[in-house]
Amino acid sequence: MKKLITTVLILGLLPALFSQEIRTEELSEVVLYATNYKYLNSLATEEPAAIPVKMLQRKVAAFNLENSDYYQDDYDYYQINFFIPDGKILAAYNAEGKIIRTIEKFENVKLPESVNLAVLDRFPGWVVSEDVYLVKYHETKGVSHTYKITLVNGDKTLKVKLDNKGNFL
Repeated sequence: MKKLITTVLILGLLPALFSQEIRTEELSEVVLYATNYKYLNSLATEEPAAIPVKMLQRKVAAFNLENSDYYQDDYDYYQINFFIPDGKILAAYNAEGKIIRTIEKFENVKLPESVNLAVLDRFPGWVVSEDVYLVKYHETKGVSHTYKITLVNGDKTLKVKLDNKGNFL
């Protein structure tokens, strides 16, 4: 009896399972605009920046000025601040949302290997106690990367500046 009820139930449900119609719909065209690709490409170095630095820089590049609360049709220039606990970026945008220039400051981020090796080679026995990573981007002038490092050896303190390739300034 159980087999008969189960068979009838299965036979009753089979047509409903096969009666589903699969529809295909064509999606409308999606257009992506890479407005600030030049900014991100110019910041790329041989050794990647620390993760918090890259995350905030990507947020600055992806910022949609026209959909923000700051946008007004009569302004040609906008300055927007971006903050995280490790640093900050002041970005200047034109009316189309393109980045014109930035000033970036990050404190105590992971140093690139070239900077670490340069410091160890020139100052053996010294330890990095603090570092500040500064980036200046300008649309026409390019990018400058600077590391300001405080070194400690016992009770002695020394401050040095390096570029992102490990050259002392």
